[in-house]
Amino acid sequence: MKKLIFAILILISVTACTSDFVSENQNPYTLSTELLLQDNNLLGGSFPRMFTNLSGVQVDDNLLNDCFARQMATGSDFAGGVNNTTYYPTWNTFWRERAYTIMSKSKFVIDKAKEYNVPIFENWAKLVRVLVMSKATAIYGPVIYSKYGTTTSSTILYDKESDLYNTFFAQLDTIQTAFKDKASYTGFKKFDGCYGGDMTMWSRLINSLRLRLAIRISKVAPELARNQGEKALADDAGLIDDNKYNFTTSLIGDKFPLAMISLEWDDTRMDAAMESILVGLNDNRISKFFQPATDNTLYSDHPAYPYKGIRNGAYIANKDQHIKFSKINSSFTSMTSRKHFTASETYFLMAEAALRGWAGAGDAKTDYETGVRLSFADWGAGGVDAYLADATSKPINYIDPKDARNNFTSRSTVTVAWNEADSPELKLEKIITQKWINTFTNSMEAWVDMRRTGYPKLPFNARNDSNDSWGIIAPNDFIKRMPFTPEERTSNAAGVADATTKLGGADKISTRLWWDTGASNF
Repeated sequence: MKKLIFAILILISVTACTSDFVSENQNPYTLSTELLLQDNNLLGGSFPRMFTNLSGVQVDDNLLNDCFARQMATGSDFAGGVNNTTYYPTWNTFWRERAYTIMSKSKFVIDKAKEYNVPIFENWAKLVRVLVMSKATAIYGPVIYSKYGTTTSSTILYDKESDLYNTFFAQLDTIQTAFKDKASYTGFKKFDGCYGGDMTMWSRLINSLRLRLAIRISKVAPELARNQGEKALADDAGLIDDNKYNFTTSLIGDKFPLAMISLEWDDTRMDAAMESILVGLNDNRISKFFQPATDNTLYSDHPAYPYKGIRNGAYIANKDQHIKFSKINSSFTSMTSRKHFTASETYFLMAEAALRGWAGAGDAKTDYETGVRLSFADWGAGGVDAYLADATSKPINYIDPKDARNNFTSRSTVTVAWNEADSPELKLEKIITQKWINTFTNSMEAWVDMRRTGYPKLPFNARNDSNDSWGIIAPNDFIKRMPFTPEERTSNAAGVADATTKLGGADKISTRLWWDTGASNF
């Protein structure tokens, strides 16, 4: 019977397809372009993985921005204890590789979208580029962007940071116009694990991203920043101003990176700065972020809060020394997505914009308190009213019961409650401290703010292995950037030399990025 059915199917296929000899003779094990173009599969298939690559894992997030921003710390004595966390660049290539994987995949989409005249996908791919390269430039400074994929020469020039931000803003203009013109378009849905293909949500993200980048450059290019920020605040598409609009990306079946690194590999723990600030401010989000330490002698100085963190840049004897310190909360093992932009961040950006007098930003106090409320709601924490009213609780000093060399006195004396009589600097410190707490698991912007504003006032390294080769970081200062990678120095030496002139200083970890002016905030 099976043979008969097979013979009939063969006969049908032969008699039915003799008029289409070309398609009949295609390789049956490959998909034709026509089939790939159906339902936008050819153009959309790259997006899910591009979105997951917007954030990294251990060496390109946890041992870089997570540690530099003092949100997570390693208890492992990697490379004999001399590594990124002690200001000796050990892992530096992975973020570049991640960023240019996205650039490569997006180039394929852009080229095919032009070839088959589907500009909406071209613009979507360009938006992903702005998202990832606005992170890459926050690590290195100048990056290869406008010249990417335009030459086969061994020398590829980098974009100067000031030029790069102008390009970002111009591209966001074009992308937003295209998205608004296609407000009812549904072609993204199959590939969109972020917003389910809702074009209005992508327009909200564009405005919010524009506001983020505007605030980032507000000290170095105040007029450009104001113009772009006010454009974002005034746009009729709105902002990510409600938790239901938060920009999250699907893990597409992967494990949540910090859960894997902390719970499975035991390589990372709560940072001591998190302990100092969250415990000191009686912050209920601490239990949503972390697990209690598994040895009650570790937190005898604050027994009501059973958490213990590790100081970044700590003296570490061996991995077992801090193994019982606080891990990430076990709930992260069930996470299916990760956060990239939340409504809370939007309100903290607006609060800073209000301090700077930008039109449309609203009232700084209202924005600040709304940002805190949205953060508590987003993390599922209670007690926000009492928290916002607390004008006395302050960050605590830190004690490392394993090695006293890691102890520190808190540099921060910030409280939570808003006081209109405070100076703009103190108001900004409150805003950025709360923004820092909220960015947990999305620490790149926290590291940006830390360099840009000096807030929160976080502990300096206990151990500092910076040197002349890579750049010396003063004992009372923080790392400023990561150097261009060895691969770039070898394969694109002339390009790196040109990029260094655009950087405005030596290719070292001590050179400030363009927007990190080192000047006062107001």
